[in-house]
Amino acid sequence: MGGSVALSVSVRSSCSSIAASNASLLPLIQKRNAKGLRMNGLLAIKAQSDTSSEAERSSSSASSPSPLDSTAATQVQDASERFSSAADGPASQSSNKALDKDLTQAVRKTAATFAPRASTKTKNPAVPGTTLYTVFEVQGYLSMAFGGLLSYNLVFPSSEPDIWRLMGMWSVWMFTIPSLRARDCSNKEKDALNYLFLAVPLINVVLPLVWKSFAAVWTADVLAFFAMYAWKLDWLSSDQKMDN
Repeated sequence: MGGSVALSVSVRSSCSSIAASNASLLPLIQKRNAKGLRMNGLLAIKAQSDTSSEAERSSSSASSPSPLDSTAATQVQDASERFSSAADGPASQSSNKALDKDLTQAVRKTAATFAPRASTKTKNPAVPGTTLYTVFEVQGYLSMAFGGLLSYNLVFPSSEPDIWRLMGMWSVWMFTIPSLRARDCSNKEKDALNYLFLAVPLINVVLPLVWKSFAAVWTADVLAFFAMYAWKLDWLSSDQKMDN
């Protein structure tokens, strides 16, 4: 009887000690489990972020073309532009030449109708190298210079508009162009003079409507004269520079 009581007391004390040890170990176990859960969560978040970044990289690489593809596309575009320019170039040049030819023929016909010309069909004696050729050339440029002096009121000055200043304003059309056309000049120079024979009167009539100045009209005539020569005689072209 006494032995059984002692055994039960010892069993009860051991159970209580086990329960106390379990109670002391329970917070440690809970803490370790919570730490494990946090680690698992962090690992899951990291795995998800790695997956999303990999997907973004794959989508960006799929959307952006490779350098080889962009180079090939650039070469194809350049080739198509060269082909289109080569196809349009001859057609536009031929149309421009045809338009220039038609305009030159119309101006030549009009100038031949109204400009002074020889009464007989004899050969023009004012060929390059002759004295008559030089006389006409010097006469043309001297009349241009003297007309400038008159229009600027430096020769026969007057405070009012007079016949001298009016003659200076029209000197390029009345003296310079006819003198130069009287020579046996080249076809290009003849075309330039034909254009000037029709253009200068328009300048002398239209410009005084907005600017009443003899000197301004003469200056505009001279600028038109040299601009026409530069255009028709190809003074500014590369071929003309190489020839010179």
